[in-house]
Formats: sequence, C-alpha cells, structure tokens
Amino acid sequence: MAVEHAPENRRGFYGSWPQLGAPLGLVLGTLVFGYFSSYPEEQFMSWGWRVPFLISIILVAVGLFIRMKIAESPAFEKIKAAKQEVRMPIIEAIKKHPKNILLAMGVRFAENGLFYVYAAFVFAYATSVLKVPRPMILTAVTIAAAIEVFTITLFGLLSDKIGRRPVYMFGAAFSGIWAFPFFWLLGFKDPWIATLAVTIGLAIGHAAMYGPQGSFLSEMFGARVRYSGASLGYQFASIFAGALTPMISTSLLAFYGGAWWPVAIYMMLLALITVVSLYFANETYKETMEDTFEVISEVTAPGA
Repeated sequence: MAVEHAPENRRGFYGSWPQLGAPLGLVLGTLVFGYFSSYPEEQFMSWGWRVPFLISIILVAVGLFIRMKIAESPAFEKIKAAKQEVRMPIIEAIKKHPKNILLAMGVRFAENGLFYVYAAFVFAYATSVLKVPRPMILTAVTIAAAIEVFTITLFGLLSDKIGRRPVYMFGAAFSGIWAFPFFWLLGFKDPWIATLAVTIGLAIGHAAMYGPQGSFLSEMFGARVRYSGASLGYQFASIFAGALTPMISTSLLAFYGGAWWPVAIYMMLLALITVVSLYFANETYKETMEDTFEVISEVTAPGA
C-alpha cells in the first residue's frame, strides 16, 4: 500500500492522500449529475442519467494506470529477497489474524456507512420527504465534499502527532452525536443550513475517521499479509455497512412514514460499533511498517 513508502513519522499525512479519491469523486459526480439533471425530465430519464456512468470510464482508466505504476513496498521487497512470501496470504491472514480483520471491519462501519448517508441517502430524504429542490441538496453535498478534501489531510496529519485511535475515536463519537442535529438542521429546508449540516457531517465527523484510516488499517498487519488483511476488513465493511446502509435507511424511512429519527438511531449504532472496535484495537502510529503486527500483538490489553 502507498502508505508504506512514507516516512515513519508522516504515514498518516501521506496515507490520507489516497483517501481524497472519495470526496473528489463525490464533487465530480455531483457536478456532472447536477448538470445532466437540469435537462428536461424526459431527456434525463431517457438518456441523460447514463452519461455520467459512461464518463466514469475515464476514472477507471486513470486508476488502472496508477495501480500499474505503484512499486512494491520496501518491507515487502525485503520479504521477497529473503524468500519468505506467503503462498496464500488471504488464508494466512484469516488463520493468524482473525481478530485484527474483525477490528479493521468494525472501525470502518461508521466511516463507510455514514458516508452513504451524507452522500446518497440525503438526496432521497431531502427530495421525497422534505420536498426541497434537487439542485439545493446537490450544491450542499458538493460544497461539503470540496471542504472535506482539505480536512481529510489535516486529520491524517493530526494522527501522526497524537495517534490513529484518538483521532478516529473522535470522528466516530462525533458522528454518532451529530446524527440527530443533522436531520434537525435539514428540516429548516434552507440552502445554507443544509450545507452546514452536510459539511459538518462529512468534513469533520467522516474526515476524522477517513484521514487516518489508510495508515491505521495498513499498520494493523505485518508486511507478509498486510494487503490481504487490510483488504478483507475493508471490503467486508463495504458489504455490511456501506452497501446496506442506503437500503436500510430507505426502508426505515418508509416503514416509519418518513420519520427521520430511526435513521438517526441507526447512524448512532454504526458509530457505536466503530467506537467499540477502536477500544479493542491497538495504537499503531509509532510502530515500524516491517513488523507492525508482530510488535503490537505483544500488547493485547483492551484500550492499550
């Protein structure tokens, strides 16, 4: 992972850079979608909604090019030179590091799930329940995502100074607390207040988790299984938190007749899962990338 190439005392700062793809993609996506949604509804429903998906092929090509140019990390190169590679790293990670895979999955629940509340579900809620114009909420999300581009890096830098867990814990706890005020502010149906609500959710709560996340998940595993271990936790959370959150939130909204408080409680539950996972995770920011897991596995006390 790219964070392994960073200096030991700057991994959070450099590790936050790949995380900028989410808010930047959200900015680009909402801008493009906003442009085509301004077309007459018949044209938009006929062909306009397809164009943003076709344009995204460019981003896929750029991502593939970048991935092909990334070199192996120095830690992994040492393992290759010593001929100590793991033949089946996914199996090795599951067998030897199941706790850290579950913790990596848990710490992502709030980050991944709440992102889709702020970036996706909010459109359904604002247009179907609050009956506000779609461009208003598109503008709010675009501004919030643009600001988050900068705060993600700041929180990544802060995690280099005081640790991954305190910064991440703040983001999770804040996000849980923010769930009720978020919907309350949206209820004013004012463009600037809506922008404030989404911006605080994304640029503070979500960014505080997302900034140190790349480094934190990487540091939870030794170099022999780092990519596989971190990826398993990351992708499982994407399935059970990110993928399900829009559907669960929409179902709750429909079941309770448009009331927002069940969704807010669900957001708090996601935050609680992340807070508990962080409590049992070890701090990693002072460990080396070569033997992170082997070192921290000796310190297993909860909350250490």
